[in-house]
Amino acid sequence: MGWLVAGGTHEVALVGGRVVARTRSASADSPPGRAGSVPEEIRDHPEVQELQRFAEWLERHAAECAAQVDNWMVSSLPVPAGLLARLWPDEAWRSVLRDIVVVGDDPAEFGLLRDADDSGELRVVNLDGETVRLAPRTVTMPHPVLLPHLEELRSFAVGAGVVQGVEQLHRATWHKPDGIDGGTDAITEFAGAEYRSWFHLSARATSLGYKISGGSVVDRIRDAGRIVTAEVGMSNPYTEEKAWTGRLTWSDEDGHRRLPLTDVGPVAWSEGMRMAAALHAGRTPTTDGAA
Repeated sequence: MGWLVAGGTHEVALVGGRVVARTRSASADSPPGRAGSVPEEIRDHPEVQELQRFAEWLERHAAECAAQVDNWMVSSLPVPAGLLARLWPDEAWRSVLRDIVVVGDDPAEFGLLRDADDSGELRVVNLDGETVRLAPRTVTMPHPVLLPHLEELRSFAVGAGVVQGVEQLHRATWHKPDGIDGGTDAITEFAGAEYRSWFHLSARATSLGYKISGGSVVDRIRDAGRIVTAEVGMSNPYTEEKAWTGRLTWSDEDGHRRLPLTDVGPVAWSEGMRMAAALHAGRTPTTDGAA
């Protein structure tokens, strides 16, 4: 995007997602001034206001793209390869899709996505560092607990300096241990994390992208086609001065039936534990400085 005249003595442009300004050159032979923040005298100028609104829209658009790809990945939903090709020219989509691990029709066909063209063909980089072409009808972007060769992919990504736009390879994961008691329906490992108030706890939860519902922090997760709700209890804001996290449980889609731990799938288990661990990590530091 080029520079726009604003106020007669300044030019403005969108650089790196923010509006910047520079002084206009006095003559064609003089270089323009160095770009910097927008001065007070032109902040209400129409060109500045339009650019600011455009920058805000771009920021919202990028966040929406990231949220959609994150949903595809956490849910391991099939995505048409043709759709990826239509989205690829958009920089916001491309930045969150590039280097996401995709799996084609054959589970052995997987790699880090590097390109998607109009023919529906995808180019991915495999574990050998080779760029290969895939032409699947749909691909999945598996949750990391479902990814084949996860540790090898993580090592390859580190060695190649890969930075994913959506957290997939380095997303914190938990695997359900063997031998769980069939009568158990709650995890207490992360319970009892103390916060200064209910509002601090709820703010921590919402900042992480979770919702507050019925006195619990909740996350709705699609696992193998089934919707599961993971919940971390919260203490009562009306009877307690401070706040504490409670047990982690899982229930059916409507939240009416508590699931025994043996019925919790691998993605729902990992995402529920991730939520509980993140809430526990944000607890109020003690007097000795430890969290």
